[in-house]
Amino acid sequence: MKRYSEEAIKRDLKEKMVFVGGPRQVGKTTLALHVLGNAKEDHPAYLNWDVIQAKKMLLNGELPSDEKLVILDEIHKFKDWRNLVKGFYDQYKSKRSFIITGSARLDHYRRGGDSLQGRYHYHRLHPITLYELNKSCNPGDMDWLLKFGGFPEPFIKGEERFWKRWIRERQSRIIQEDLVNLETVKEVSQLDLLAQILPQKVGSLLSINSLKQDLKVAFETAERYVQILENLYHCYRLKPFGISNLRTAKKEKKLYLWDWSQCEAGGVQFENLVASHLLKYCHYVEDTEGDHMELNFLRDHSRREIDFIVVKNSQPQFAVECKSSDQAVSKHISYFAERTDIPNFYQVHAGRRDYEVEGIRTRVLPFHTFCRKFKL
Repeated sequence: MKRYSEEAIKRDLKEKMVFVGGPRQVGKTTLALHVLGNAKEDHPAYLNWDVIQAKKMLLNGELPSDEKLVILDEIHKFKDWRNLVKGFYDQYKSKRSFIITGSARLDHYRRGGDSLQGRYHYHRLHPITLYELNKSCNPGDMDWLLKFGGFPEPFIKGEERFWKRWIRERQSRIIQEDLVNLETVKEVSQLDLLAQILPQKVGSLLSINSLKQDLKVAFETAERYVQILENLYHCYRLKPFGISNLRTAKKEKKLYLWDWSQCEAGGVQFENLVASHLLKYCHYVEDTEGDHMELNFLRDHSRREIDFIVVKNSQPQFAVECKSSDQAVSKHISYFAERTDIPNFYQVHAGRRDYEVEGIRTRVLPFHTFCRKFKL
């Protein structure tokens, strides 16, 4: 499968290095090899830090000869990786291009004392979404995505037994490998327990006080643990969007998982699917166009809520409410449409009805139609 960001990465390689970050097993290596020309992992231009021979070459300052594009995979596990990559780029930038990939959150770990500033473009690779699968956004594909998630291996395999084992093995590798390599945590078992708890919190305001009681740790420790799992691309949180003339929520965030298949089937799983599609849209626009994009939600002190708001350069672009069926327009949409200048509201659902309510700038439509409209 040709991934959605491939052409943008090829364009950026003409200017600078390209960093590709994203969750473990989302397809970063496959994407990089595809850019290289459908190559295999034994290609001389592919250097994986976890392979001893490749590690020795890199530490000796060696690169494969006659290769115009070089892929450095998982090199961020090396403590001084920034200076190593900087040296390669400064020496060979007129002759070679570089793709840097990593399963940990490169956009977080690259920041401290960033000696690479101005030398790379950054792309975040997301799980497969509807439009990427098929530009017609077949509703049947959505059922498959909900069940098996958007990570390529379990999605393509399409077997429940394989999917369940894959989830357990992937979580174990995140905790036992990525976490240990990149963070100092004494009680690793606490992170494993937290990862098991979080699917029950999806779509709700995440209370750190509640988590600290579940984990029996201090508030600061519980917050740090959640942040670590965010850095490792296990979960993400959305901030509330503030509106000056309304008493809206300001602090508590909503939680979602990168792998929505781990959520309980039904409305929560559908909401997480929508959140992930919208986050992918925001990240793609930000990574390719340079606009500052945010995915937020809207909630007031009377608990009226809109699930998502896409914000571009601090200005709301559109809001999205999720419903499991094609029911009437939410009263919360009507309330916020009358009191805000949000240009458009969408109520997405898994049914078939598609209609507009012009008085409140709202369109009710199937999610697969919405995905086709925004290329999600």
